[in-house]
Amino acid sequence: MKHNEFPLVNSYQVFLAKNEEADEIICLLKDVANWLKEEGIDQWGFLASGGEDDEIKQAINNQETFTIKKDSKLIATFTLYRQQSDWDQHTWGKLNDQAIYLHRLALHRSKIGLGLGKEVIHWLETYLRNEGIKTLRLDCVENNVQLNQFYLDNGFKKVGASDGHSLFQKNISSV
Repeated sequence: MKHNEFPLVNSYQVFLAKNEEADEIICLLKDVANWLKEEGIDQWGFLASGGEDDEIKQAINNQETFTIKKDSKLIATFTLYRQQSDWDQHTWGKLNDQAIYLHRLALHRSKIGLGLGKEVIHWLETYLRNEGIKTLRLDCVENNVQLNQFYLDNGFKKVGASDGHSLFQKNISSV
């Protein structure tokens, strides 16, 4: 196993994203953002318009973005920030408590609803536990009922709301 490759069930593999994958990752994220818009969900509109391209590339360069692949094909991506982004500070307030912030978890449209999201959350718990991290946080738009329910169903607690976004937190057990 390579140092940037992490196993996931069902023959998926998790990798640290590489700079040369930036365009493919951005394409996947924009595809999901456009799909959400088609579904009437106003989430990632700024991302869809290219407003986050530089931030996405920087997160890849900083080795904060991961890819999930099957047979070398990009299936999903997510980013883990060890420091609060400007957006995190806006929604959560300034906190300095060693939490990790999950951003831009996106699955290829063909994989949505098949259980991969749950597998990714389980993988994240194991990965973060092994890294000594005790708290995982994220936000999502409040009006995305299915996504809010997904996080609740996967052990997150809604701990508040800010600027039209639900704030979710999951404590990572040491067991």
